[in-house]
Amino acid sequence: MKFHQLKRGEKILFGVSGLIVIFAVLSFIMLEVYRARLNRPMYPTTTFFNFTPEGEEGSKLFRIRGCPDCHRALRNGTNQGVDLDGIGSKRSFAYLLAFIKKPEATYETKTLDHGLNKGAGYVAALPDNEQHALAVFLSELKAIQGSPDARLPMPERSGFVDEMVKIWAPDSWKRDRHDLREETPPQNTKEKPE
Repeated sequence: MKFHQLKRGEKILFGVSGLIVIFAVLSFIMLEVYRARLNRPMYPTTTFFNFTPEGEEGSKLFRIRGCPDCHRALRNGTNQGVDLDGIGSKRSFAYLLAFIKKPEATYETKTLDHGLNKGAGYVAALPDNEQHALAVFLSELKAIQGSPDARLPMPERSGFVDEMVKIWAPDSWKRDRHDLREETPPQNTKEKPE
């Protein structure tokens, strides 16, 4: 077998590729060493929960019924579907219950795997008590205001955002809309039907 000498361009290409791989491996090792030595989490936790007994039952049902196969909640599951951590800060109990009962009608657009004869359509056919428990569980998955999982932005003002709105937003937009930062954050209550 005869080996050919590498050309100068090939040597440079392989050399640069090798340096990139070495840099990536060393960076990963340094990051893991740094993370292992931290006495606090590397990234802040922005979601929280305080389950009622029915919320705990909903949490069990969530796992038993296979919801983590597509959804992430309590930092477990997959990212195939919507990440549900913090969903209770974005959606009301009434909305979540309505979605579980009739996904296509509530969401107002076709969903990938929910609705009749679809992969997760079985959720709409669950008994009412299980649907209710799942909705309670989801409504109790909260997020800190201003985090990516929350509906409301940070409560403090942003000079940059205020200036951009003042400069670029049309007057009609300013009249028709309100600043979400002026809303009162929702309390830990649920709109449960009696």
